[in-house]
Amino acid sequence: MIRNVLGSVLALLGAAAAVQSPFQSWYDGRLGRDYRIQDLFEGITTASSAVLTSILLPFLFAALVTLVGVVLRSRWVVAAAGLIVLGFTVLWMVRQGQATGSLTVGGDGSGLRMGVAQAAAGGVLLLLGALVMSGRPRAVRARHDDLDPYPVPPDDRPDTWPPTQEPGMSAQTTPWPEPEAHPYTGPGSGQHRGRSDEDTAPYPVQDEDDDRRPPPHP
Repeated sequence: MIRNVLGSVLALLGAAAAVQSPFQSWYDGRLGRDYRIQDLFEGITTASSAVLTSILLPFLFAALVTLVGVVLRSRWVVAAAGLIVLGFTVLWMVRQGQATGSLTVGGDGSGLRMGVAQAAAGGVLLLLGALVMSGRPRAVRARHDDLDPYPVPPDDRPDTWPPTQEPGMSAQTTPWPEPEAHPYTGPGSGQHRGRSDEDTAPYPVQDEDDDRRPPPHP
């Protein structure tokens, strides 16, 4: 949160510096708003330009992109605005160097002036703001298992118990608790018939020697 606020402040300062730079002197006392936007693509001329058709136009667009990026907390949108400002500033420097043969900075007020430095600083601040911003927090999508640990039973098996997926009553239909096996019930109860350890006391015990004895004479 703090990073987003700090990055947004830097980005807004950079956008403001870029928009204000065309009203400063750019080269040999000529204001940036006097350069036509088409001069950046066709070559610098001495023709003057209206404000809205000057180099101010791409900087205004970059400022609008910056506002969108700050509202959306998108570092990539803010970075794109910084690249727009730096891109048009560098493009102007290339065209101005082609027109004059070289770019100089003179102490007598000739050459590159404060407007160019301000535009470049605005672009750098935009990139720095995008770097500082943390961006929008990623939405943590809960897994399907967390939202619905047990899926809904199919229509043909409405009484399926979720943990084991075995048929059974899905809801208690009686107010009384279900009967439980008595802890002292022996293995001979009805529910345990058929087990190998079933008590055979009720049946007569037959000695193995009786099987080998001959039957009695009548």
